[in-house]
Parts: sequence; C-alpha cells; structure tokens
Amino acid sequence: MLLTIITFLAILIVLVLSHEFGHFLFAKLAKVRVEEFAFGFPPRLFSIQRGETKYSFNLFPLGGYVKIFGEEGEEALEPRSFSSQKFSIKVLIIAAGVLFNFLLAYILFTSGYIIGTPIPLSDSDANVSASIQITEVQRGSPAEEVGLEPGDRIMSLSGPDQEGIAAFRVSDVQKFIYDHKGREISINYARLGQVYEVKATPRIEVREGEGALGIAMIRTGIQKLGFFESLKEGFTTTVDLTRATAVALFGFFKEVFSGRSSFEGVSGPIGIVNLVGDFSRFGLIFLIQLTALLSINLALINIIPFPGLDGGRIFFLLIEKIKGSPFHWKITRTVHAAGFVALLIMMILVTYHDIVKISS
Repeated sequence: MLLTIITFLAILIVLVLSHEFGHFLFAKLAKVRVEEFAFGFPPRLFSIQRGETKYSFNLFPLGGYVKIFGEEGEEALEPRSFSSQKFSIKVLIIAAGVLFNFLLAYILFTSGYIIGTPIPLSDSDANVSASIQITEVQRGSPAEEVGLEPGDRIMSLSGPDQEGIAAFRVSDVQKFIYDHKGREISINYARLGQVYEVKATPRIEVREGEGALGIAMIRTGIQKLGFFESLKEGFTTTVDLTRATAVALFGFFKEVFSGRSSFEGVSGPIGIVNLVGDFSRFGLIFLIQLTALLSINLALINIIPFPGLDGGRIFFLLIEKIKGSPFHWKITRTVHAAGFVALLIMMILVTYHDIVKISS
C-alpha cells in the first residue's frame, strides 16, 4: 500500500507541475511577474526564493497554483501586472495549464508506443510477446484463496498426472481448467518479474457468469512503433480519448442538472489511489497510460467555465471583453474564492463516497 501511495503522489506531482508550469512559462514569456510557484495547498512546508519568484512545497498535495501579480484585477496600472495585459495574452496564460496537460498526455501516449504498448490479441493473432493475463479475480474463488491477483501472467498449467500446457491461448487455459474441475492443478504465473507456483482446485459447481477457477483473462501482446509512427498514433490516441472523456463528462453534468446524478462513475483521491494500485499490477506502461488519461481529465475539468477553475477565469475575461470594462478586483476575488470553496466541498463529498465504496 505504501508503494501505491508513493506512486500516486509521483503521478500527482507530474500532473500538477505540468499544469502549473504552463501558466508559469506563458506568464514569464509575456514578462508578467510570477510571485509564487507552489505544489500543494497551504500551510507551506518550505520554500526557495529565486529572483522574483518563490517556489513552495505545501502540506496538502492535492493540487498546486501559480500566483501571478495582479491576476484578479488589482494593480491594473503596473506594466508587469497580469491585469494590464492584452485580452489575448491573459487568455493564453490562463489556458496554458490546460494546453500543457494535453501536451503531457500526448508525450506519454507517444512514449508508450515507442516503448511498447500492450494490445489485446485474439487466440489466432501471431505475436511473439503474447501472454495470458488475469484481469479479474472473483471473491471467494479458488484463485483468490491461493493468492492470484489481477495483473498476474499465467505461464503454464499442469495436472495431477503431470500433464500440462503452456499458456499461449485463452481457450487452451479455459479448456484445461474445465477438464480438471474438482482436481488439483499447478499454476505457474509471473508477477513483477518473478515467477511463482500455486496449487488450486477448480470448482465442480460453477455459478452462471463465474469460471471454475474464478478468473477473467485476456491475451495481450506488445506493439512497438517507430518514432514518427508513434508521434502520429500518440496524437490520434490523445484526440480520441479526449473526445470520449468529454462526452462522458458532458453526460455526467447533464445528469447533475437533471437531478439524476450519481457518484458511481466519479473517483476522488482515494478512488484514484486504488486505481493506481490496480494499474501498477499490470506494469509500468499501464501506469504511463493511466497518467496520460488523468492528464486529459484534469485538462477537461479545468476548462469548465466554473469560478475557481481556468475555464471560469476565461469566462470572466470574455464577459469583461463584451462589456468593455473589467470587474472590480474584489468582486473577481470573491467569486473565484466562492467557487474554490464549492470545489472543495465537492471533493469532500466524492472522497466520502470513495470511502463508502471501499468499505461496502
């Protein structure tokens, strides 16, 4: 569990820093003064002053921020103030965090194709790296009793008479298990680079929808692409998953406004920690893909026109552009502070729901 939490924090640091670095970089390029670059939310644990910018690490690692001079409309007459910049510059600085999250997802997906991305295979597909991987272990099943877990790769199986098979096809593994119901079999499997052996007895009586051993399996292989093809596939994957995630988010908020909302498909920090734990069992490449997907989610959520989010700040700028004058900075600060409090309350509710799901 400790390793899972450390992995989660590492992923969170990458996501937050990439987002905030977008704001930071574009502000610096526009020669706007950046007062603080912070990971986490206060209280502050430690900070380093470099030039005009303070780099801080705060206690609560569930986000971060870049404090830009004059970002809420104050100090409008100062030439290096955010509020004194042109409309297009302001929008670019605010939108840069979202753009960098999309860029991070693209880089990660592209890297995955270069390293080698797992792909599902049918039993007839030829692939030298093909293997049978457990994707689910049913509660109370023989597989759970002997310690098999999702992510384990079945290498071979053997029966009481020493007859056995190498696990090359899902259908072969399923048939072997079925033929040995009620008889003890040996299962050789790989987990995190180590090979183990356990003995289990497939159930004779099998309930509908469950297997005799109590596992779900998939045949996978590794697909490696060249550099330029990886660039293309990385872009296609980023666009396709962004579109799919946007549709899912739209559906969720549609249910919220219609009063039929549910937290079943929403995960907070605790839910994501469990997700990281699940993905880590399948290997590094799956964690890379999960990080890319979370980066897309972070980008899309931030672009929602809600106070406290980047989309809400851009929406305020559009209103100011239309009406021809800025809001008083006290109004801007109050509205975005209220939005931030609302977001915290929502995060607490989602976290509570995560705890309920785990304990049930």
